[in-house]
Amino acid sequence: MRTAGWLILSVAIVAGLTVAVSRAAEELPAPSTEANAPPTLQPPASSVPVTPKDAAPPPSVTIIGASDAHGVLGRDVLSAANEGMGRIVDVIVDRSGHVRAAVIDFGGFLGVGSRKIVVDWNALRFGKIASKKDSITLELTKAQVAAAPEYKEDAPMVVLGASGSLQPLQAVQ
Repeated sequence: MRTAGWLILSVAIVAGLTVAVSRAAEELPAPSTEANAPPTLQPPASSVPVTPKDAAPPPSVTIIGASDAHGVLGRDVLSAANEGMGRIVDVIVDRSGHVRAAVIDFGGFLGVGSRKIVVDWNALRFGKIASKKDSITLELTKAQVAAAPEYKEDAPMVVLGASGSLQPLQAVQ
């Protein structure tokens, strides 16, 4: 009885494979007599390159020397009296992409008790920032910054500026 079971199973497997192979053979295209023929030479392509209609123009390239520009995020900010004011944690731009202000994480100790305030970009002085250890100077006193309202994302912001330097944000239409 055991042998008969194995025989039936073997016949079923062979029958299934035969059906699968015959279906695969039906789906294959008929062999072409051109498959063995040598390839024919195509006419040479035109010498003018063809570009798609939506192809972007090549990007422009500007080279900025390593000593000419530096990042500002995470930089320490000091007052003119060399008091620690915090670190720049964000930059605020208007709709046209012009930098308007910097968000400074002010006060606290190791991030506890600190708050974010917004200062006008023109109130910052970049002087010597040759390395990541160099700080940025803010033309405001520690008392002025401490009195500034806290910055909250997606809420109207009060931008603290140096005397006479803040310009109102114009609505872009």
